Amino acid sequence: MKQTGKIGIHAFVFILLTILTQIGGVVYLMSFVFSKRIKLTFPLKGLAAFVIIYCLGTFVTTPLVAKLFNRQRIEHRHNLKPANYLTVLMNRNYVSSELNSYLLDVSKKLAESNDQVIMRYLDAGFPLLPGFPLLPHLSHNDGKKVDFSLVYENAKGEIVNSSKSVSGYGVFEGPKKGELNQHKACQTAGFSYYDLPKYLTLGSINGELHFSEKGTKDLMDALTQHPAVDKVFLEPHLKERLRLKNKKIRFQGCHSVRHDDHIHLQVK
Repeated sequence: MKQTGKIGIHAFVFILLTILTQIGGVVYLMSFVFSKRIKLTFPLKGLAAFVIIYCLGTFVTTPLVAKLFNRQRIEHRHNLKPANYLTVLMNRNYVSSELNSYLLDVSKKLAESNDQVIMRYLDAGFPLLPGFPLLPHLSHNDGKKVDFSLVYENAKGEIVNSSKSVSGYGVFEGPKKGELNQHKACQTAGFSYYDLPKYLTLGSINGELHFSEKGTKDLMDALTQHPAVDKVFLEPHLKERLRLKNKKIRFQGCHSVRHDDHIHLQVK
């Protein structure tokens, strides 16, 4: 029974690390082999082996292998950065070369229109194996999608490039009185999981920040004006509030989750 329990635990860790980081499960198995080859005995030897192999895989090996699948890490600029560096550490920052080029172009245009706004990306895609799911997302499996944080400001109206949750997801900018309440409509229609991201915050932070209408509108304008963009998902009440007219900005449907905590973008 004890042996069966150990196998079950290892299988669970393998699956969890694979779901979260793609390469973590394989690294977990490799760390057992590597640690046994280390003749020295010291506390947490297995953990040390895992960390060493994982870092080498994430920052050295994986970026090279990813090129075989037309995947690249998002190229950072002064106004294009991850909202949370866990995204980078967990290999969830890979996109196709076409999307990377698009992001580079948009970051340059955004710098010209509003140099205070930083494109703070959230989940993009995994580096290897086209079609490999990036849970909990339904479609981030082809290198053509990336999520962005909304833009926030402080009490003085100054743009603050920070999030309202640790993960960047799950803190909603809900509809005001008189605005379309798509969230309520979807839940009434039986889509109870529509606000699922509220369970994925990893903790709320920066409660003093407010949604920046100007900053988010400038970001949305920059994202949608480029010919390479296919669709941008944003909740209908925010599209209405920001007076966004571009037809590429769409409602994602009740079968997905609400998009008033982040922006979803995909290229052609």
